[in-house]
Amino acid sequence: MASPAGGGIRRVFANRNYRLYFTGNAVSLVGTWMQRTGVGALAWELTGSAFYLGLIAMAEFLPSILLGPFAGAVADRVSRLGIIAAMHGLLCVQALALGLLTVTGLITPESLFLLTLLLGTATAAAQPARLSLVPSLVGREDIPSAVAVNSVGWNSARFIGPMLAAPLLLHEGPVTGAGWAFLCNTVTFAAFLAVLPMLRLSPRLRAGRERRGLFAEIGEGFGYIGRHAGVGPLILLLLAGALLVRPYVDLLPAFADVVFERGAEGFSMLIAVNGLGALAGGLWLAQRGSRRGLAVIVFGGAAVHAAMVALFSVIGDFHLALAALGTAGFAMLVMGVGAQSLIQMGTPPDMLGRVLSVYGLTFRAGPALGALAMGALADRIGLSWPVLGGACLCLVALVLLARRLPAIRTALDPER
Repeated sequence: MASPAGGGIRRVFANRNYRLYFTGNAVSLVGTWMQRTGVGALAWELTGSAFYLGLIAMAEFLPSILLGPFAGAVADRVSRLGIIAAMHGLLCVQALALGLLTVTGLITPESLFLLTLLLGTATAAAQPARLSLVPSLVGREDIPSAVAVNSVGWNSARFIGPMLAAPLLLHEGPVTGAGWAFLCNTVTFAAFLAVLPMLRLSPRLRAGRERRGLFAEIGEGFGYIGRHAGVGPLILLLLAGALLVRPYVDLLPAFADVVFERGAEGFSMLIAVNGLGALAGGLWLAQRGSRRGLAVIVFGGAAVHAAMVALFSVIGDFHLALAALGTAGFAMLVMGVGAQSLIQMGTPPDMLGRVLSVYGLTFRAGPALGALAMGALADRIGLSWPVLGGACLCLVALVLLARRLPAIRTALDPER
């Protein structure tokens, strides 16, 4: 049965390790979203090209395709905290360099692309370790609530970060103002790094045992996903949403400027309300404290997400578009976090890094590839048609995958 209202949230915060990790991570995420907002505005200011927005998204997320499986295998072998600390040190340096170049007016489209590529590389290397750290911080029964609470931190930052970045962007213009957002991110990364040494994990949870060659272990992870009646279809569901629907987020600067004629302020509002909807979805999932019925909720969230993005793409009214994006954010969160919770609980601990690396690859690289394709199309046929077409194709894919729902529920949702 589901816990009483708020019970799942109370249980995860009763754990000292989780409280510390969540606090440091939440501060860092605010800075991350300040930087992401600034990068979108800066890229549009430097080029005025929807294709370049997609290219920047690809630079951030493409490394997940190349590095994700290797990072997952490494996360199953060595200290996950060590990986996280090393990569966030690199992210801190990246944010500092990006901030200084922008504030001094030396930033160019080429240097923005290269620094974003560095960001994507470090993030891809750290992501499997971050995702698979959750079972080390809380008990197994609290994994759904812990994953959902993590998403609350992420999506609170999606709301808070753009709101903090907006005055910086508007005060001195997008180019100079964005630099101060990047420097703020440097400080938040440093705060997160200060928290990591305070975590106390058992040696067994900090490091996995080395078993076979790296490539053999990567193949073992893909084989597990392909054979599993629940994990494999969920990954396909996430891939459909990532490739065909979620790229709209990277095109929001263009929508704000071209469709709604609201500029940087409108972009901040669009991305913030999308994050606010996702925040509401995370709180709703966290207070459930159970995986009962979660597979059906995941499929429902995927359908609503695609439908709301299709609606957003054809709405000409800014306020109605905000409402559609808020609902889309709620549904996207429910789909992604619900699927991650089921995958975490259905995967053996010594396989978790590799399986979650594929989850992360899907969730991060899929939107980048989709944004690149949609951005190229948008420069030729307008913004609305590529986004609408992707959402409609995703709905078709969901209908096909829905036939696997009974098998998914049997494999991963025994409390149904």
